[in-house]
Amino acid sequence: MELDPDIRQSAFRFAHSLDPASGTSRVLIGADTGETALPFLGWSPSELAAAIVSLDLAHIGAGALNAALQRSVEAARYWQEPDGEDILAGLPEVREAFAPIADKILALPSMQWLREPRHIEQWAIDWRSADDPAPLPRAPRQALSKWAQDERAEELRASRDRPQDPHANWSGTWWSVPRGTISTVGQIPAGLSLIEDFLGWEQATVIAVRGIGATYEIRTADDWVALCRKYPLEVTASRRHDWFKTTGRNGRWVLPDWERVADEWDAVHLTGLGYLSSAGQALPVDSDTSSVIAGWDPDRTFWLTDVAREWETPRQAWHRPSPQEEAWTQLPK
Repeated sequence: MELDPDIRQSAFRFAHSLDPASGTSRVLIGADTGETALPFLGWSPSELAAAIVSLDLAHIGAGALNAALQRSVEAARYWQEPDGEDILAGLPEVREAFAPIADKILALPSMQWLREPRHIEQWAIDWRSADDPAPLPRAPRQALSKWAQDERAEELRASRDRPQDPHANWSGTWWSVPRGTISTVGQIPAGLSLIEDFLGWEQATVIAVRGIGATYEIRTADDWVALCRKYPLEVTASRRHDWFKTTGRNGRWVLPDWERVADEWDAVHLTGLGYLSSAGQALPVDSDTSSVIAGWDPDRTFWLTDVAREWETPRQAWHRPSPQEEAWTQLPK
């Protein structure tokens, strides 16, 4: 859409027509500027796919790629149905047209970080000003124990109080991350923008972190599924309604029991490519059970044991002028 205005117009129109809320909570509004409006091209999905295939990718830049990745991450929503752009991107002919673009992107030197494992140097993000310093979370074992207790308690309440009909108008916990532990990213400032469920923060304190120990790398869906099979935690009742909305699947759900995972691994890292290939989907664990990578970010690491420490590099203060401004700027010391 950024590379070709005709593709932008056609994709926008297609996405609106395919959106479940089209004509109700989502409508098109135009302004009469006195100028002649561009005619709607009226392409079919196959014609749109052909236009995508014909794009000149010779000069595609890192800026456009990072902006597209940011938009994709910010559009992740696990508590509602796919929107029109999701549906359009999922059409077989459109998905096929994306394949050569994906090959081109993965071959670019600037995008090699998508494949890389956790770097030694990491960055924790505190969404507060550097004038309000706070220590990094400690005692991860205690935090994971509380997390596991809370998850089991919510699952028990949900199985008792919530309807089993997945279509019921109900929402609750939708993420699958180990809350309460140190969380880090491998790149700054990119990590400030690649945030699911972003809440519009305008300031951040970036903290250098290093950690030792064994890191479990999630590069593919199979890596996530292996954790779910070895350390399953039942979350069917608590996730049923939200994960049905986003995946369309009705059935049993599990996620990794992070308290037990910590007995074997010190950290868990989701690579950029692992995120793009697997997040937001119903990942089959066995014949009647699936799981969802939800609430993660590309190149995100969660530390499960007490091995991560703030490093000697001074903390950094970053800000952006407004919620509408995408670029982050490091403030002088």
